[in-house]
Amino acid sequence: MARNYASLAFTEPVKAVQERYGSRQTYDRVERNTRFEGLTDNEIGFIADRDSFYLASYGENDFPYIQHRGGPKGFLKAIDDQTLGFVDFRGNKQYISVGNVLTHPNVSLILVDYAHQARLKLYAEAEIVELADRPDLFALLDPTSYRHTPERMLLLHVKAFDWNCPQHITPRYTLDEINGLLASQRTRIAQLEAEIKRLQGT
Repeated sequence: MARNYASLAFTEPVKAVQERYGSRQTYDRVERNTRFEGLTDNEIGFIADRDSFYLASYGENDFPYIQHRGGPKGFLKAIDDQTLGFVDFRGNKQYISVGNVLTHPNVSLILVDYAHQARLKLYAEAEIVELADRPDLFALLDPTSYRHTPERMLLLHVKAFDWNCPQHITPRYTLDEINGLLASQRTRIAQLEAEIKRLQGT
């Protein structure tokens, strides 16, 4: 069983800052009472609805590196309640995240639903899987209807997660979401235009 998010995130320097600013007592209770027993249906459903996420890795240069990963909705898949996976698409061929993971497999993810002002953050251990080594896994993860060139797969063994505060998330909407919101209005406009034409006898 993995440790809870607070026990990973709240290092001694973090606890010292919490103590200084008066939040340590609250977070001490959180740390003692929260345990990670796997992703629930709530997290799995949220992940399945995302078409992007941010991946943070750590490099030999002692700097974190944050990369945006995008694809079709649901390209990041829950394989089970403690494992996520996705196909790594060919991009600009810098391979910074992949290179970092080779020596520092611990990563962090943030997934944001801007429309509903919700975000999920995860700690995970990344594992690189070559396409030829797991054709069964590739068949499960590959988004066949999406234009891409697969290079490898990444498995993310989730160690902890937390739902972040929704404050300061500016609502944003994808084109599909906007079209969905406007669908009923467009239908009504089409009906009214047809009625106008009928009344004008055209």
